[in-house]
Amino acid sequence: MNSGHDANLGRISARASIGVAFSIGVFAVTLCVASRAHSRAAKQVAGSLVAHEWGTFTSIAAPDGSSQLWRPFPDKSDLPSFVERLGFASFKGGLVATVRMETPVIYFYSPEETSVSVSVSFSKGCLTEWYPHATEVRPADTSELFIKGADFAPSLLRWQQITVSPNPTAVFPRESKPSHYYAARDTAANAVSVPANEEDEKQVEKFLFYRGVTSFQAPLSAKVLTGNKIRIESRASAPVPVLVLFERRGSWLGYRVLPSLRDATTVDTPSTSGTFDSLRIDLETILVAQGLFPDEAHAMLETWRESWFQEGSRLFYIVPRSFVDAALPLSIQPAPAHLERVFVGRIELVTSATQESLEAALASKDYARLQKYGRFLGPFLELLMTKTSGTERGRCLEAEANAYYTSLYATSSGQR
Repeated sequence: MNSGHDANLGRISARASIGVAFSIGVFAVTLCVASRAHSRAAKQVAGSLVAHEWGTFTSIAAPDGSSQLWRPFPDKSDLPSFVERLGFASFKGGLVATVRMETPVIYFYSPEETSVSVSVSFSKGCLTEWYPHATEVRPADTSELFIKGADFAPSLLRWQQITVSPNPTAVFPRESKPSHYYAARDTAANAVSVPANEEDEKQVEKFLFYRGVTSFQAPLSAKVLTGNKIRIESRASAPVPVLVLFERRGSWLGYRVLPSLRDATTVDTPSTSGTFDSLRIDLETILVAQGLFPDEAHAMLETWRESWFQEGSRLFYIVPRSFVDAALPLSIQPAPAHLERVFVGRIELVTSATQESLEAALASKDYARLQKYGRFLGPFLELLMTKTSGTERGRCLEAEANAYYTSLYATSSGQR
């Protein structure tokens, strides 16, 4: 067993010694673990299977604060081609949903080779991508995807005969095309392998990976009010452990860490006076406090750094474990001695600053500035035009947006 694995196992019991303190809006966590307690914790879990999972629920706040139905545009996946998926390559991009469940990965730790089976189900969602090869996929094809209108049929992925192995020489597939998929491998987790076909060929990876979309409402609502204020309300049965309100305008960024939320609160948007370094430290500390190992927390931030910290305003929050378990039931057999599931909720906010930025960029044909909003640009423009529908301003915005899309199409088709 490698030293990284030993250190990670020791942190499982040591997590009980994590203290969280909030002071003048600055979140700090102090790890106070004596070396003797650390060694004792490592011995307690020796010979046991440990599983850790992280993932993201991404949504857009509608004007009333609820989760908006949306479809990313343009939808450009950078997943490697070896990742398996439901339907054809661009099928997922056409799905309209309230929440996109992004990049859950499940890590395994065991001091010796062991075999497990895993199943994950999504009662109100569609599981769209996964790797390695799953033994069972439901629905089996896109014709069975919907049950009533836009309601998704129950979805399931099952992996049987997974071999978990502390194998430092395992070779994982990699393509030359850049992808944020690979950042999740940078941990001390064991290798996992599954049979890929009847010839007993194996697919080997550092984790189980899957993604999906869903039609449920996120556990938080976030309503943009006048005066640069955000009204945040919890729909979850359990308190939301930590929230981070984030804003970026060009090279300026700001964020505010909020303590546990049980009911509702109204907060000001943060001033853009923060730094990326302090934000990364605070977010990694928050993730470790919720149960991830430090290298797992770092891998999660590396996976999402370009998307999480792009132009705009958004609310991050730790999804209550009870909500994750109800929305996304997970079964691992034999059951691990320790299972952590740390999901980050992400709500995109169309604040007055975002609206002014979009309108200014459209009017000046600053298309590079528009593209900084990435896949959220289309939904944002739709919300903006709905808000101004029937007015002269709305007609101008619609014409300017059409000019942008025409330019984008001409560029992508090689006409310019």
